[in-house]
Amino acid sequence: MAILILGLLIFIGVHSTRLVAPAWRNEQAARFGEHGWKGLYSVASLVGFVLIVWGYGVARRTPAVLWSPPIGARHLTALLVALAFVLIAAAYVPGNRIKRTIGHPMMVGVAVWALAHLLANGTLNAVLLFGVFLIWGAVGAVVSRRRDRMAGVQYPAGTVSGDTKVVIVGLIAWALFAFVLHRWLIGMSPLG
Repeated sequence: MAILILGLLIFIGVHSTRLVAPAWRNEQAARFGEHGWKGLYSVASLVGFVLIVWGYGVARRTPAVLWSPPIGARHLTALLVALAFVLIAAAYVPGNRIKRTIGHPMMVGVAVWALAHLLANGTLNAVLLFGVFLIWGAVGAVVSRRRDRMAGVQYPAGTVSGDTKVVIVGLIAWALFAFVLHRWLIGMSPLG
C-alpha cells in the first residue's frame, strides 16, 4: 500500500500545483522555462503514475475487503464511466457547450469516473485510489471554476454540432476502453 500512497502523493501533488500553489508553479515555469517546467512536470507525473499502477497491482494481491458492491453496481458504474468519458472528451473537443457550462469537464469527469469505481469496488486499495481521485476531481473543479470567475474567464459558446461530436468521441472512447482496453490493461472486463 505504501507504493500506491507514494504514487498518489506524487501524481496528485504534481497535478495540484496550479490549484494550491499557482504563484509557485508560475515561478518554477519562469525559472526552468516553459519547456523545462513541462518536462519536469511530465517526468514527475509519469513516475507517480507508474507507482500508482504498481502499488495498486501489489495491493490487489492481498485485498482488504471493506464491503461487497451491491448487485447492479457494475451496470451503474458502466453508465457513470460512459458519462465521465463524455465529460473528459468535452475538455478537448472544441466548440461544445458542455465546457462552457461546466468550465472544467476534465476534473468533473475524473470525479465521476472515480465515484463510479468506488461503487463497484469495496477493497481498501480501491477506496484509497478512487477516493483520492474523487476528492481531487471535485475540489479541483470547484477551485478552478472559482478562479475562472474571479479572473472573468469566459469559455467560447458551443454548438449542438460540437456537443454531438463530444458525445460521439466520448462514447467511442468509452466503448473501446470498456470492451477492449480495460481487460488488456487492468486484467478484468468491467462488463463481464
